[in-house]
Amino acid sequence: MNIQFKKGALEFIVLLIIQAEDQYGYSLVQRITPRISISEGTVYPILRRLVKDEYLTTYYQASTEGPARKYYSITDSGRERLKHLLEEWQNFTDAINLFLEESDLGE
Repeated sequence: MNIQFKKGALEFIVLLIIQAEDQYGYSLVQRITPRISISEGTVYPILRRLVKDEYLTTYYQASTEGPARKYYSITDSGRERLKHLLEEWQNFTDAINLFLEESDLGE
């Protein structure tokens, strides 16, 4: 998959997953990689930025498989950001679909 497509969509995907259920970093990677090939190191800078921008908060939870895990939870402003990204995504894909319909590829 085109790396620029992935970069543009990952924040949106991370927020979509976390708004449904709190996640820790590795669990996010496990949820994303069956559909989009990414490395584990790709998600953590996005998570740090989303926390810095106050779209996510963090908390630690004990794990039976080792040390406590850092979980990410969406904030109210994160929900607003997700809503905005959804609107942008729909506008973008609508425009792309129009171009496809007008081309020979859209038939």
